[in-house]
Amino acid sequence: MKKILIALVLAGVGTFAQAETPTEAYIKKTISANIGGGAKVDSVTKTPYGGLYEVRMGSEIVYTDEKAKYVFVGSIIDVKGTVNFTKQRTDELNRVNFSELPLESALKYVKGDGKRVIAIFEDPNCGYCKKFRKTLQSVDNVTIYTFMYNILAEDSAVKSRDIWCSADRSKAWDEWMMNGKVAATAPANCNAPNDKILALGKKLRVTGTPTVIFTDGSRLPGMVDVKGLEDKFASLKNPSIVAK
Repeated sequence: MKKILIALVLAGVGTFAQAETPTEAYIKKTISANIGGGAKVDSVTKTPYGGLYEVRMGSEIVYTDEKAKYVFVGSIIDVKGTVNFTKQRTDELNRVNFSELPLESALKYVKGDGKRVIAIFEDPNCGYCKKFRKTLQSVDNVTIYTFMYNILAEDSAVKSRDIWCSADRSKAWDEWMMNGKVAATAPANCNAPNDKILALGKKLRVTGTPTVIFTDGSRLPGMVDVKGLEDKFASLKNPSIVAK
């Protein structure tokens, strides 16, 4: 993303200067013509902040002026520093409809009463995922749906398939993630939902593991400690209700 932003700044983003008042379509055309790194401008929206326009590229947001001459990188925060409007917008873009997740294609683990529900995208070769899996041992009354998201290594898909085809999938996953115990080789006739989960993660713009998704559709990318999880659960109106 940094390379893309540098390309925008160096290009001056003003190749298609016109006398007419720029429209959102014009800004999108102008930015798209000067962008680098293979990125795509998904949308341009006028904001209520000083005449700026939001330029969205995937889950990334930058801002430009009405003539598309300058690119502003960073967060828009109110003068008191209490509200980060850019973060609010990014969270909105990244929100997931939890009720539409294909939970039947995830590993399911229930601890305690299981009332608090989360879904996690994890790669079997992810070191932070392994640390996070140990952290979860200290969290009670939770149901965890694990999507094995194979993005880090060539053999990630093989490990996920072997775990999926195990007699006790959740146990095989924990044995590997926490103890390094390799699951038995899967039989040739066993099919794992690897491709389905890979497509799902890309659709939801999951770019790293672990990524935790809560029932309100919000997410926490990266490893989080017990306090962070508990604080998040406490902020939810009802962490056991699947968002519609």
